[in-house]
Amino acid sequence: MNLVLFDLDGTLIEHDSDHAFGEFMVAIGWVDAGEHQRRNTEFFHQYQAGVLDIHAYIDFATAPWRHRSPAEQAAASQRFMAEVMQAMVRPEATELVARHQRDGDLVAIVTATNEFITRPIADAFGVSDLIAVELLRDAQGRVTGGIRGTPSFREGKIARVDQWLAAQGQHWSDFDRTLFYSDSTNDLPLLERVSDPVATHPSPALEAIALERGWRILRLFS
Repeated sequence: MNLVLFDLDGTLIEHDSDHAFGEFMVAIGWVDAGEHQRRNTEFFHQYQAGVLDIHAYIDFATAPWRHRSPAEQAAASQRFMAEVMQAMVRPEATELVARHQRDGDLVAIVTATNEFITRPIADAFGVSDLIAVELLRDAQGRVTGGIRGTPSFREGKIARVDQWLAAQGQHWSDFDRTLFYSDSTNDLPLLERVSDPVATHPSPALEAIALERGWRILRLFS
């Protein structure tokens, strides 16, 4: 059996779901358009540059909806999937995931985007194992704006995969091959950890590294 890990944003989907959800909250009137778009774009550029403060971002990103009722949150999530994300779940990507599953590989999505946004997207790809940023909740189950445990971001992705495998009584050495598909230099720690890194729709910086190291480069979308 092989272990196959997928980044999500920019890898299995062409865009960034976290940024898209921010734009969606503008569209449904949950945030002030000008200020939110400015800060959302600023955080996105920090992510691309590899300097994002993930804790500050999660506090910002959850602030517009975490005080709303569970029913309102669920309805917004469903609308976001139907109106925005469903078109981004492309057959080229779903077939790649399905092929690994048919081959008997252990497949997981490992993303720095939070679980509220990414759980429905992982479900759309037919992937039950999702390693995402877990949101801290209070005694009543309400999202606080903090992060529970280690965020699945940069080096944290390795720690979270380690934890996930250990919970199943498994280890990296149990697999014949380990693969990770990603588009971003933020994921260099995990790309360097696996036996088969796959630079998928790589950023210019990651493409240069992939070419230098002889890593496979994959472009799913024309």
